[in-house]
Amino acid sequence: MDLPLIFNSCKQTKLHGRYVTNKHIAPILNDLKQFFEIDIIGTSVLNKPIYTVKIGSGKTRILIWSQMHGNESTTTKAIFDLLNWLKSDDEKANSIKSNFSFCIIPILNPDGAELYTRQNFNKIDLNRDAYNCTQPEIRLLMQAFHDFKPDYCYNMHDQRTIFGLESDTGTYKPATVSFLAPAYNEERDINDVRLKAISVIAAMNETLQHYIPGQVGRFDDSYNKNCIGDSLQSLGVPTILFEAGHYQNDYERENSRKFIFFSLLSGFDSINENVLVQDEKAEYFRIPQNKKLFYDFTYKNVKINYENKEKISIFASQYKEVLIDNSVTFRAFINEIDNLEDVAGHEEYDGLGEAFRGKNGTNIPKNDTEADFFIGDRKFVNGKEVK
Repeated sequence: MDLPLIFNSCKQTKLHGRYVTNKHIAPILNDLKQFFEIDIIGTSVLNKPIYTVKIGSGKTRILIWSQMHGNESTTTKAIFDLLNWLKSDDEKANSIKSNFSFCIIPILNPDGAELYTRQNFNKIDLNRDAYNCTQPEIRLLMQAFHDFKPDYCYNMHDQRTIFGLESDTGTYKPATVSFLAPAYNEERDINDVRLKAISVIAAMNETLQHYIPGQVGRFDDSYNKNCIGDSLQSLGVPTILFEAGHYQNDYERENSRKFIFFSLLSGFDSINENVLVQDEKAEYFRIPQNKKLFYDFTYKNVKINYENKEKISIFASQYKEVLIDNSVTFRAFINEIDNLEDVAGHEEYDGLGEAFRGKNGTNIPKNDTEADFFIGDRKFVNGKEVK
């Protein structure tokens, strides 16, 4: 498959940026009713509809949900790119529809999506509610699971810009896409169920290495019965965690959505071609594990005045995502001072030994203050140098 060509032909241009809510997807779903079965399976805490999209007539059944965390919208965009492709008469798309049946929940947490928060309106992390099922959104997901009886589950998320991967040469790259085949028990054993998830991930990683070499990661697989992926894996259904992360200079995650789309199609291909009889454990565990390696900005070789003594220091700034007028704004705040030798910045500045000067005349960076300052004569606003 020519994945870039397919993506460019079917990208859903009505969805872009980081803020994606029911208000954005409802008109698109209305247009898709002529192609797919669109339903409302229930409502959120604030009575917002939770939609499902059902597609295909095949025997392999895949349950997909996105925005369990309301502020993690990249995979939702990729899902609508997928829907755009599946509604076409493309020969490959028709083959997928004849071999698979999909039940897709585009936004599981519509209250959190509108508020742009990780939690639902009751301030509960839905991905820590699988065991007790106290929230209506997680109960609806479990109802869909039991009604649909999937052969695979895809749990779709975003990850923060802090995550990166270290190469054999010691260089760092952002973790643009990460995966996990969750554990089903405390011992993190690998049974036939988990092995199927591992094999799909290995196939997706093989594809992504052609496009983002060294930028695919693997999450820690410590078992947590409260997490939905661990719970469903323990119920005997292969479950895969998808994490859309940072791509260079792509804070809107428009490139990241493309690589999630590539992952989806290559994963379907691997299942369809029945390559999963192979034992891919070695390939899976060869995927490097995510580490907290990055800040959004680092500033090295900066002179500061600490307790009336001058010293050369390193400090960092990190974006906070702030919802203003239905748009996500990135505001940089000073986040860490010193002890930064083993981390990198998505943007890095050399202070050349010049002195730090804050906007209030301070001569030392202070944590959790806005990243507006001078280094020598160079002016920095919202973390970036102004030229």
